[in-house]
Amino acid sequence: MQNMLRIGVAKVKKETCNKELMELVEHAVSPFHAVAYVAEKLKEDEFQELRIKDQWNLEKGGKYFVVHHGTTMFAFTIGKDFHAEDGFRIAASHTDFPCFRIKICPEMTEERYEKLNVESYGGVMLNTWMDRPLSAAGRVAVRGKDVFHPDMRLVDLKKSIATIPNLAIHMNRDINKGVELNKQTDMIPVIGMLPENIEKGAKKDFFVTYVAKELGVAKEDIINYDLNLYIAEQAAYVGMEDEFISAPRLDNMTSVHAVEKALLLGNRKKGINVGAFFDHEEIGSKTKQGAGSMLLNHIMEKIYLSLGYSELEYKSAMDSSMLLAVDVGHGYHPNQNKKHDPVNKGALNEGVSIKQAASQSYATDSEGIAIVTQICETYDIPYSQFTNRSDATSGSTLGSIASAMLPIMTVDVGVPLVAMHSARELMGSEDQFALVKLVKKYFST
Repeated sequence: MQNMLRIGVAKVKKETCNKELMELVEHAVSPFHAVAYVAEKLKEDEFQELRIKDQWNLEKGGKYFVVHHGTTMFAFTIGKDFHAEDGFRIAASHTDFPCFRIKICPEMTEERYEKLNVESYGGVMLNTWMDRPLSAAGRVAVRGKDVFHPDMRLVDLKKSIATIPNLAIHMNRDINKGVELNKQTDMIPVIGMLPENIEKGAKKDFFVTYVAKELGVAKEDIINYDLNLYIAEQAAYVGMEDEFISAPRLDNMTSVHAVEKALLLGNRKKGINVGAFFDHEEIGSKTKQGAGSMLLNHIMEKIYLSLGYSELEYKSAMDSSMLLAVDVGHGYHPNQNKKHDPVNKGALNEGVSIKQAASQSYATDSEGIAIVTQICETYDIPYSQFTNRSDATSGSTLGSIASAMLPIMTVDVGVPLVAMHSARELMGSEDQFALVKLVKKYFST
């Protein structure tokens, strides 16, 4: 009876966890919206917002967060019994995802079709974006009273305003043999139709006019923007017994959710827990708000100095600190077995994937794996280990990049996905709960 009750409680937690993930996916339609959504969750739990330029009056037992350029955020809790030698436990994720970014002066016309000039961001699987309902979201710079402080507005059009139409098989008989798509010509979204008999040059700013109307500002006051297209479809369970979750943006909202949730639930009394939410992982991280910058190092040093510790004490604390780089991994594809290592495959619904590579594209080493696997075994968290085929590579994560800037022990973990970087990705419905539990225990042990 007790075992049945325990299973029932675990099921409720798993379903709640998946529901929260799906809600995040729905709201995180741009990196700006991902950060804003997580920030609201932190505020609800009485985290105090800080600004980098201010003096920080931090206290032991306090909970804080700071947003950087709108798309990167650091949240941290300070243990009530914290001492300088305790160091940091960091869990890092990223807020961006492969998509199409809208260019400046984007309006294009063909016959009466209104089109939108876009460019790809990150490793987009082009064909999966075709024939889908698309919307747009991001940030708009509106003219302000102070030229150095424009009015920055978040916008989510929500409505499906665009689609990228495929070419009928009757016009391309070889389409099922594979077609190379050109990003500039084949991937231009259609967003409307011009009225008949419209004068030449009229309605030339149709997209910017639409955005201005949504924001309630004059078109002329929109100076610039950071807007992306996103898949306007909801997450859904798939499988006869809901074994899978199909959704856009699982890379890397699975990790954003796990780090945010674990930060709220972690209860370590010693040390400092840090949740890092970086932008620009999909394009290499070497930006002012990416994991390849000095930003995390600066934030951590400022925490120590604000608590009254010295720079030397901060640097000494690196030896007792650790980074959990939380990003999705490749799950075993049941139709493509030759693409995987013959032993370390990492199927869906086997829990957390621990990633390792001799090239250090995954920054994990044996000591770090020993720590994470012991946490998993102690708290009954399912996990598997992943390695690439010896004759192939499968990308890298922010772990190796961040650990080069902050040389501390690093372990790469995440939920395994099938069809990573597709417009809709596939994960096991058991795995998110395992990831949340791992990061929570990492922040509590």
